[in-house]
Amino acid sequence: MKVFIMLIGTLEDWKNAYAQGATPAELLEQQRLACDAADTAWISIASAEQLQDQIDELLALEQALGREQMPLYGVPFAVKDNIDVEGFRTTAACEEFAYVAQNDAFAIQRLRNAGAIVLGKTNLDQFATGLVGTRSPYGVVPNTFDARLISGGSSSGSASVVARGLVPFALSTDTAGSGRVPAGFNQIVGLKPTPGAVSGTGLVPACRTLDCIGVLACTVADSASVMSVMEGHDPADGYSRARPMAPAHKPLAQLRVATPAARPLSPAYEAAFADFCAQLQAQTAQLEEIPFDTLFEVAQLLYHGPWVAERVVGARSIYEQQPEKMVPVVRSVLDVAKRFSAADTFAAQYRLQQLKQQADRLWQDWDVLCVPTAPRHPRIDEVMADPMAVNSEMGIYTNFVNLLGWSAIAIPARRLPDGLPFGITLIAPGWREPDLVRWAAQLEQQAGLPAGVTGLKAGATAAPGTWSVAAQGDMVAVAVVGAHLHGMPLNHELLACGARLREATHTSADYRLYALQGTVPPKPGLSRSEGGAVQNGAAIAVEVWDMPLAHFGRFVAGVPAPLGIGTVTLANGTTCKGFICEGHALAQATDITAFGGWRAYCQSLR
Repeated sequence: MKVFIMLIGTLEDWKNAYAQGATPAELLEQQRLACDAADTAWISIASAEQLQDQIDELLALEQALGREQMPLYGVPFAVKDNIDVEGFRTTAACEEFAYVAQNDAFAIQRLRNAGAIVLGKTNLDQFATGLVGTRSPYGVVPNTFDARLISGGSSSGSASVVARGLVPFALSTDTAGSGRVPAGFNQIVGLKPTPGAVSGTGLVPACRTLDCIGVLACTVADSASVMSVMEGHDPADGYSRARPMAPAHKPLAQLRVATPAARPLSPAYEAAFADFCAQLQAQTAQLEEIPFDTLFEVAQLLYHGPWVAERVVGARSIYEQQPEKMVPVVRSVLDVAKRFSAADTFAAQYRLQQLKQQADRLWQDWDVLCVPTAPRHPRIDEVMADPMAVNSEMGIYTNFVNLLGWSAIAIPARRLPDGLPFGITLIAPGWREPDLVRWAAQLEQQAGLPAGVTGLKAGATAAPGTWSVAAQGDMVAVAVVGAHLHGMPLNHELLACGARLREATHTSADYRLYALQGTVPPKPGLSRSEGGAVQNGAAIAVEVWDMPLAHFGRFVAGVPAPLGIGTVTLANGTTCKGFICEGHALAQATDITAFGGWRAYCQSLR
């Protein structure tokens, strides 16, 4: 009998463990038992029942789709506790606010469809308001290298569990640096996408217009792999956006890099950053220090302007009805909102647009900005003595990024003489994440630093090729019901068009399914019941695939009569493009609605 112990590894290590015969039940239970409920990084850990339910769903999905369609098969991950996971409590680090989530957040559902397993929910600065990791009634999360120092926040727990190898990746949220700062302090990777790239459905908002769900991981390659699964357009989220056409990739050797000229850094951080920039200058076409005055003015708008009022929205029920239940410093931050009027808000938006025009002109001369992730590494007692000032200091190189709609990745860069980590952040325009991970992977290799305290280092084939989202333009969701399902005869047509499986789901409960006559290969016809009457229909199994819009017309042109592409309503009430059938072909067809789907019908014939 094989004996498995807790696995500390990258996504590739988990994949190899399963290839060598480990099972999800064996590995994941060991991983769960290695997590300590007294550890302040966790707010909740999956129970044995919650874990088994997820494993059962994983095995059912594997049987339906095949393991090769699940790039995160059996990989455990942690979720910052302001993101909904069905059946788990969402607290936002406020017990009086807590509720049991009835549905997965959109991002969580995409990860679970790819085979990932939620191991637990992690601690955070309450309502994601802070960059320090000390503002939680569930306890202070200490730094993984020195418990006297801050972990960084607000994604403190997520950074801690990754840096200690309890999970290979965790979800952060990053509105003002809440993923990048803890990544820098714990020597791991923090990938912050373009605002709108990852759906905010199921996220307790901090600043709804700026929030980004990000990834904390051991390596750049892993962060890219997870992000490429998690991102995607969500019609239920008004701020969600599809990935546009990607610009041509520029190699590291051709980059024009700008760094901040005025740098309020600690002496150790200044020395480490100067050393890193000297190396980078030798590898790139141009590296130059430039004034960051415009960017710093943008950063000031976030906490010293009316955007603070937006933070009240997510916490409004507690802030207005039970303010005494909030962490005092968090309540004080929200109190700032009372200083601003609606007119102030519009005036600030006007100023932001002026500054954004100035800031965007940087990209005419530069390809990427390189900044220290934080200016120094404070002690916990410093933060407790002056919580507002020290916290504000931490965001100098992070606060402006989301207000400008840009993308960023924080990576380990140097080890300081005292053994503590120093990290840098690469910043690029929106939608340049694939480029950022390619550049960051090369720099990660050169730094040669292990992830956190795990001892894990990035492999030699780090990030190139790991971004699996098609870059040919916007994506369109297509629901397939028959011969185009995974493993069916025409599935290759989807793959040839660059489509990728999003999820296996069902239609709304008012459809009927028919086996058509004389089609080669055999195909079904999907039809909505007359008048949309639920009593005359059923929920039919479908798969939703994301297809590059550039190839959608070619795909539709190849659909033969009596089939066509129309609009299909899914079980969650959303709609997408999908296969429908002309009514005349159903008269001679066999009604197979009772089977619930084409795959079940085909199995019955065998």
